[in-house]
Amino acid sequence: MSLTHDIRACTLCADRFAATETGHAPRPVVWFRPGARILVAGQAPGARVHESGRPFTDPSGDRLRDWLGMDEQTFYDRDKLAIVPMAFCFPGYDAKGSDRPPPKICAKTWRTQVMAHVGDVPLVLLIGGYAQSWHLGTRTSVTEAVADWRAHAPRAFALPHPSWRNTGWLRKNPWFEADVLPALRARVQEVLA
Repeated sequence: MSLTHDIRACTLCADRFAATETGHAPRPVVWFRPGARILVAGQAPGARVHESGRPFTDPSGDRLRDWLGMDEQTFYDRDKLAIVPMAFCFPGYDAKGSDRPPPKICAKTWRTQVMAHVGDVPLVLLIGGYAQSWHLGTRTSVTEAVADWRAHAPRAFALPHPSWRNTGWLRKNPWFEADVLPALRARVQEVLA
């Protein structure tokens, strides 16, 4: 069996997900293949992605594609872009309606294999604290990691999550749109050329 098939068949978190407020079953969303030019390392699929089975089919995806200066056709071309979250399934909501964190068992079980399968990617986008911690080996805040973007560019860019929940963060940190996004878009064009 192939790695992607094995991940799609994974039910490690079935009991955990059944016990969440959403009471859902695992539905791993797998979107990668070797040779991609850009790796999007995110947190975990949201509820809409859980339903669609396709990553970033929500307003977060619209914002992320805008940040990248990328159309949907390019974004969903697996030869160009691999999407590898820290957990492949929607982790559910807690009692307050907030997203649960990605279960650590997912990264522990799959991440090293997936990264070896995808291979060396010229551009890695680290979305949110979980991906930043794993890939950068640091425990800084998202704001600190994003502000220190030059330390990791041009190979990696730490980004805040493109969720609507971070609209306030974007307003408080105008340097992100003024400084980081132009450099990110230029790098995206460079690696896709």
